[in-house]
Amino acid sequence: MTGPDDRDWQAFTGQWRRSCATDAQLLAMGAAATVAFLVRCGDRAVAFVFERGRLGSEVSTRPEADFEVSAAAPVWERFWQPMPRPPYQSLFSMLARVPGVKVSGDQLRFAQHAHLVRRILEIGRTVRCGGEALETGPLPPAPGGPEPVTGHYRLLTIGEKPTRVYYEEAGEGRDVILLHTAGADARQWYHVMNDPRLLRRCHMVAFDLPWHGRSMPPRGMWPGSYALTTSTYATTVEALADALSLDRPLVVGCSMGGQICLELAYRSPGRFAAVIACEASDHVTGRQVGWAKDPRVNQALFVPEWVYGLMAPQSPAEYRDEVWWEYSQGGFGTYHGDISFYSGEWDARLRVGDIDTGRCPVFMLTGEYDYSCTPEMSRHTAAKIPGARFQMMHGVGHFPMAENPPVFIDYLLPVLDEIDGLGGAGPGGPPRREPADGTS
Repeated sequence: MTGPDDRDWQAFTGQWRRSCATDAQLLAMGAAATVAFLVRCGDRAVAFVFERGRLGSEVSTRPEADFEVSAAAPVWERFWQPMPRPPYQSLFSMLARVPGVKVSGDQLRFAQHAHLVRRILEIGRTVRCGGEALETGPLPPAPGGPEPVTGHYRLLTIGEKPTRVYYEEAGEGRDVILLHTAGADARQWYHVMNDPRLLRRCHMVAFDLPWHGRSMPPRGMWPGSYALTTSTYATTVEALADALSLDRPLVVGCSMGGQICLELAYRSPGRFAAVIACEASDHVTGRQVGWAKDPRVNQALFVPEWVYGLMAPQSPAEYRDEVWWEYSQGGFGTYHGDISFYSGEWDARLRVGDIDTGRCPVFMLTGEYDYSCTPEMSRHTAAKIPGARFQMMHGVGHFPMAENPPVFIDYLLPVLDEIDGLGGAGPGGPPRREPADGTS
């Protein structure tokens, strides 16, 4: 709060606690939890105490907090806006990008209960805004009858190891490969692959990487041994394209999928018509987190919370909930093994400048709310690639194709038009595109 008197603070925190105590989502997520923590706003704090899944109204049952989430009062005011601007949309985004925001105390206990902290802070935003927090509304109704997406399995040999890989396809026209993000699977492309405009012009193929979703680990591998590398990832994409006899496909990837798009353009420009690298840069740091593979932390709760705040607050809640659920279903160590590539082994700073966009055009799209790979990071990378084109996508975050498919498709269609030589703006497309150097 900015300069509230004690009466204002007590009224706000009292309503905040009461709202938490009756929130069905929080109570379901807090089942069996026993934890106490403080949310500190400048020199004031409010306590939340769970006892075996029940949220108490007083601190007296557990006077010592396990951990504390703290920030200056002006920072919380930015967070509690109905439509917060980046990077104030989530606690994890503020921890990464806003000086002075911190979690002190027992870090393990925080990691074990980050899902409760997130929901409590969301409720606080609604209360602070007088019940006027951003309302995104329901998704449009799904069409009846069979959907166009069909699924298949294909046995591929990757690194001399036979691997059963699951893929889905839909539509007719130019071949397009769609690559999912770290720890996820091809379900992220479900809404894109059902869009009538894309079905008429593209034969879309989305697959689950080995260890992900419905694909199996390579034969002879054991849980916990997975670690993705640049070479393995690129080889897998090329093996699938060859197995399906795809004709110089266009590749669209997001996050680590966007990074491998840049690698494919560099190492195999003649095999791909173009790449559209979303939420990508030549190097990303700071995303490796040990809690994603720690046996003391529930991976099915922590990993989706770690990525949830990467999305834009105005993306429809139902889409964001789908992303959360998909991340809760990742195999043991899968997300951790992907991040060892995405925010570790991957470092193309010395080679992206050698990409020949005359042979393989490069387009880059990044959401304004992405604090992992920021628009500035993507713009900087695009500026190093002669002929690359960059566009920031307004109103979306790190998972544009999944968190807000209609907005993403409106940005994707003009790029497809340019690749196809049509030159049109595309239905609903942005009015202009930025050069890689950010100039107008």
